[in-house]
Amino acid sequence: MNSGTKIAYFDCYSGISGDMALGGLLDCGLELSMLQDFLSGLKLDGYHLSRKQVKLYGLTGTKLTVNTTGPEPPSRHLADIEKLIEQSSLPAPVREKSLRVFNHLARAEAAVHGVSVQRVHFHEVGAVDAIVDIVGTVSALHLLGIEQLFCSPLPLSSGMTDSSHGRIPLPAPATLELLRHRRAPLYGCPVEVELVTPTGAALITALADGFGPPPPFKLEQVGYGAGEFDPGYPNFLRVLMGRRPVKGGALEQQIKQVEANIDDLNPEIYGYLMEQLFRAGALDVYFSPIQMKKNRPAVKLTVLTLPTALQGVIQIIFDETSTLGLRVTAATKIMRPRETITVNTRWGPVKIKLTTARPGHLESVHFAPEYEDCREIALRAGVPLKEVYREVELLYQQRHRR
Repeated sequence: MNSGTKIAYFDCYSGISGDMALGGLLDCGLELSMLQDFLSGLKLDGYHLSRKQVKLYGLTGTKLTVNTTGPEPPSRHLADIEKLIEQSSLPAPVREKSLRVFNHLARAEAAVHGVSVQRVHFHEVGAVDAIVDIVGTVSALHLLGIEQLFCSPLPLSSGMTDSSHGRIPLPAPATLELLRHRRAPLYGCPVEVELVTPTGAALITALADGFGPPPPFKLEQVGYGAGEFDPGYPNFLRVLMGRRPVKGGALEQQIKQVEANIDDLNPEIYGYLMEQLFRAGALDVYFSPIQMKKNRPAVKLTVLTLPTALQGVIQIIFDETSTLGLRVTAATKIMRPRETITVNTRWGPVKIKLTTARPGHLESVHFAPEYEDCREIALRAGVPLKEVYREVELLYQQRHRR
C-alpha cells in the first residue's frame, strides 16, 4: 500500500492555460482514450480531442487540442453551464469541482463588468473548447488520483489582446480579479503575450490548495503541457507529481472552519443550505443545537472547507441565511494514510477506499466501498444497495486480502 498523499505541483514559469494544464497531465501518463471515455459523461457534442508531442527549444511535451465541429452558441450563461455539468454522469467530485471553477470565473466576470453573476455572458470561456479544458483538467486530476494540488507564483505579462469586448490589456481583467480574490503570488515578466489566461486562472485559483514553493514530496512523474505562443523560450506548463511523506502514520491538511450562530431562520432552508455548501466545495457541513442570549434556541452552523472554496462558502452563508456575521478559523485536518483501488463487479466498476492506522500492517487495513459508485449501480441495475455493497466487499476479500 502506497503511503502519503498523492499531489501535483504546477510549475507555471510560462503561465497557465486550460490546454496547457490538460496537456501536462496527459504528459504525466494519462491515456487520452481514458480521458475521452470519461468525458463522454458530459453529454457535450461538437468536439474531439487530439494530442501530439512537440519539441520547443530542446524540451519535449504534449500539445492537447480540442477540435470543435459545428456552430457555437452565441454565448452561455452560468446557468447553462451548471445545467450541462449537473446533468452529466461524471462522478460527484468532478461535477462539484468543475462547478466551483465556473462559479469562480462567473464572480470575477461579474465584478469586472458590474453585473450579477447570473447575467454574466460566457463568450470565450463558454465555448466548447474552454468547457472541455476546464472539465477535462478536473477529470484528469481525478483519474490520476491527485488529492492535493499546489502552484508556483504566476508570471504577469503585458501588452494587449483581442476579446469579445474588443481590445483589452494583459493580463485580462477577469484574470486579475481571479488572482486578486485568491491573493495569488505574482511577479512581472517582460513578454507581450498572454501567459495566464482566464481559464487557467480560474482552474488554479479554484483548485490549488496553496501557492509558493513545492511542499516536501517524493517526485514520481514530470509532464510538460505546451502552450500556443513562442515567447522566446520553452512555453510549457511543467507538472510535477508525487507523494507527500506520512508524518507519524497520519496525513495533515490545512483547512478553514467557518461558524455562524443562527436563531431566526426557517428550518426548511437548512437542507437546501447544506446542499449548496457541499456543491461549493465544502468538506463537511453540520448543525448543532445551542442556546443563545435570552435562552433562545438556535443552530450553530459549522462548515469545514479548503482555502480554495472559502470565499464561495462565505458568500453562500450570507446569501442563504439570516446571519449578520460569522467566524473563520484555521484548522489542521489529520487523516489516516489512504489510497483507492477499483474492483469490477458484474454491474460495473466500483472504487474502494483503503486506510491503515499503521503503514505496513495489513491487519490494520480498513476498506469501504465508494457510496456514489454503489448507489449509481443500484439505481441503474435495479438491485438493492446492500447487495452491491456485499458483492464489492466479497470481491475485495477474495482478490486483495493476502
